[in-house]
Amino acid sequence: MDIGSKSGYPSSSLSNFAPHPFEIDGVKCASMEGFLQSLKFESVDMQEYVCTLVGLAAKKKGRPKNWYQSQTLWWRGKAIKRDSQEYQELLDRAYMCLNKNEGFRKALEATGDAVLTHSIGKSKMSETVLTTREFCSRLTKLRRMNRENNKEKKLF
Repeated sequence: MDIGSKSGYPSSSLSNFAPHPFEIDGVKCASMEGFLQSLKFESVDMQEYVCTLVGLAAKKKGRPKNWYQSQTLWWRGKAIKRDSQEYQELLDRAYMCLNKNEGFRKALEATGDAVLTHSIGKSKMSETVLTTREFCSRLTKLRRMNRENNKEKKLF
Protein backbone atom coordinates (compact mmCIF):
# COMPACT_ATOMS: atom_id res chain seq x y z
CA MET A 1 0.00 0.00 0.00
CA ASP A 2 1.54 3.28 -1.13
CA ILE A 3 1.16 5.91 1.60
CA GLY A 4 0.28 9.34 0.25
CA SER A 5 -1.95 12.29 1.04
CA LYS A 6 -3.75 12.05 -2.31
CA SER A 7 -4.52 8.34 -1.99
CA GLY A 8 -7.71 6.89 -0.58
CA TYR A 9 -8.26 5.74 2.97
CA PRO A 10 -6.40 4.39 4.89
CA SER A 11 -3.28 5.44 2.95
CA SER A 12 -4.11 9.15 3.00
CA SER A 13 -4.76 9.05 6.73
CA LEU A 14 -1.29 7.62 7.36
CA SER A 15 0.40 10.39 5.40
CA ASN A 16 2.43 12.81 7.49
CA PHE A 17 0.16 15.48 5.97
CA ALA A 18 -2.91 14.04 7.75
CA PRO A 19 -4.30 16.18 10.60
CA HIS A 20 -3.64 13.84 13.51
CA PRO A 21 -2.91 15.92 16.64
CA PHE A 22 -0.41 14.62 19.18
CA GLU A 23 1.90 15.98 21.84
CA ILE A 24 5.62 15.41 22.27
CA ASP A 25 7.77 16.87 25.05
CA GLY A 26 4.95 19.24 25.96
CA VAL A 27 4.66 20.57 22.39
CA LYS A 28 1.28 20.22 20.69
CA CYS A 29 1.57 19.11 17.08
CA ALA A 30 -1.31 19.27 14.60
CA SER A 31 0.33 16.76 12.25
CA MET A 32 3.49 14.73 11.83
CA GLU A 33 4.46 16.97 8.90
CA GLY A 34 4.34 19.99 11.21
CA PHE A 35 6.61 18.23 13.67
CA LEU A 36 9.07 17.10 10.98
CA GLN A 37 9.29 20.52 9.36
CA SER A 38 9.73 22.18 12.76
CA LEU A 39 13.01 20.29 13.17
CA LYS A 40 14.55 22.58 10.56
CA PHE A 41 14.19 25.62 12.83
CA GLU A 42 16.61 26.51 15.62
CA SER A 43 14.14 28.90 17.29
CA VAL A 44 11.94 27.13 19.87
CA ASP A 45 9.13 29.64 19.26
CA MET A 46 9.24 29.03 15.52
CA GLN A 47 9.31 25.26 16.10
CA GLU A 48 6.19 25.48 18.25
CA TYR A 49 4.46 27.52 15.53
CA VAL A 50 5.43 25.13 12.73
CA CYS A 51 4.15 22.22 14.85
CA THR A 52 0.66 23.79 14.64
CA LEU A 53 0.67 23.49 10.84
CA VAL A 54 -0.81 20.68 8.78
CA GLY A 55 0.03 19.25 5.37
CA LEU A 56 1.23 21.51 2.59
CA ALA A 57 1.32 24.59 4.88
CA ALA A 58 3.85 22.79 7.08
CA LYS A 59 5.85 21.54 4.09
CA LYS A 60 6.02 25.04 2.56
CA LYS A 61 7.15 26.61 5.82
CA GLY A 62 10.09 24.23 6.13
CA ARG A 63 11.02 24.07 2.45
CA PRO A 64 13.28 27.15 2.32
CA LYS A 65 15.33 26.05 5.34
CA ASN A 66 18.79 24.95 4.22
CA TRP A 67 19.69 22.32 6.84
CA TYR A 68 21.34 20.07 4.22
CA GLN A 69 24.76 21.72 4.36
CA SER A 70 25.26 21.24 8.09
CA GLN A 71 23.09 18.11 8.37
CA THR A 72 21.89 19.60 11.65
CA LEU A 73 18.30 19.61 12.85
CA TRP A 74 16.88 21.05 16.05
CA TRP A 75 14.51 20.04 18.81
CA ARG A 76 13.66 22.24 21.79
CA GLY A 77 16.78 24.39 21.30
CA LYS A 78 19.19 21.47 20.94
CA ALA A 79 21.15 20.70 17.78
CA ILE A 80 20.85 17.12 16.56
CA LYS A 81 22.90 15.58 13.76
CA ARG A 82 20.70 14.06 11.07
CA ASP A 83 22.61 10.77 10.94
CA SER A 84 22.72 10.27 14.74
CA GLN A 85 21.14 7.67 16.99
CA GLU A 86 19.70 10.57 18.99
CA TYR A 87 17.76 11.69 15.91
CA GLN A 88 16.41 8.18 15.32
CA GLU A 89 15.27 8.04 18.94
CA LEU A 90 13.50 11.39 18.52
CA LEU A 91 11.67 10.03 15.47
CA ASP A 92 10.73 6.90 17.44
CA ARG A 93 9.31 9.01 20.27
CA ALA A 94 7.39 11.24 17.88
CA TYR A 95 5.74 8.26 16.17
CA MET A 96 4.94 6.69 19.55
CA CYS A 97 3.21 9.93 20.53
CA LEU A 98 1.36 10.03 17.20
CA ASN A 99 0.25 6.45 17.82
CA LYS A 100 -1.83 7.69 20.77
CA ASN A 101 -4.14 9.37 18.24
CA GLU A 102 -7.15 7.11 17.70
CA GLY A 103 -7.72 8.14 14.08
CA PHE A 104 -4.13 7.32 13.21
CA ARG A 105 -4.31 3.92 14.96
CA LYS A 106 -7.55 3.01 13.17
CA ALA A 107 -6.05 3.89 9.80
CA LEU A 108 -2.97 1.83 10.59
CA GLU A 109 -5.14 -1.13 11.59
CA ALA A 110 -7.13 -0.76 8.36
CA THR A 111 -4.00 -1.50 6.33
CA GLY A 112 -4.31 -5.16 7.32
CA ASP A 113 -1.20 -7.05 6.29
CA ALA A 114 -0.34 -4.78 3.36
CA VAL A 115 3.29 -3.97 2.73
CA LEU A 116 3.60 -0.24 3.35
CA THR A 117 5.51 1.84 0.80
CA HIS A 118 5.98 5.55 0.08
CA SER A 119 6.85 6.04 -3.58
CA ILE A 120 7.17 9.84 -3.41
CA GLY A 121 9.67 9.75 -0.54
CA LYS A 122 13.43 10.06 -0.69
CA SER A 123 15.90 7.37 0.32
CA LYS A 124 19.04 9.40 1.24
CA MET A 125 19.23 10.68 4.83
CA SER A 126 21.21 13.67 3.69
CA GLU A 127 18.31 14.86 1.51
CA THR A 128 15.28 14.51 3.78
CA VAL A 129 14.29 14.66 7.44
CA LEU A 130 12.50 11.31 7.03
CA THR A 131 13.49 8.68 4.49
CA THR A 132 11.02 6.26 2.98
CA ARG A 133 12.60 3.46 4.99
CA GLU A 134 12.45 5.40 8.27
CA PHE A 135 8.80 6.22 7.63
CA CYS A 136 7.51 2.83 6.48
CA SER A 137 9.48 0.83 9.04
CA ARG A 138 8.02 2.91 11.88
CA LEU A 139 4.47 2.48 10.59
CA THR A 140 4.99 -1.27 10.25
CA LYS A 141 6.50 -1.52 13.74
CA LEU A 142 3.61 0.45 15.28
CA ARG A 143 1.07 -1.72 13.46
CA ARG A 144 2.68 -4.87 14.86
CA MET A 145 2.91 -3.39 18.35
CA ASN A 146 -0.75 -2.30 18.28
CA ARG A 147 -1.84 -5.78 17.24
CA GLU A 148 0.14 -7.37 20.06
CA ASN A 149 -1.37 -4.94 22.56
CA ASN A 150 -4.87 -5.67 21.26
CA LYS A 151 -4.30 -9.42 21.64
CA GLU A 152 -3.18 -8.93 25.23
CA LYS A 153 -6.28 -6.86 26.01
CA LYS A 154 -8.54 -9.61 24.67
CA LEU A 155 -6.93 -12.12 27.01
CA PHE A 156 -8.09 -10.21 30.08
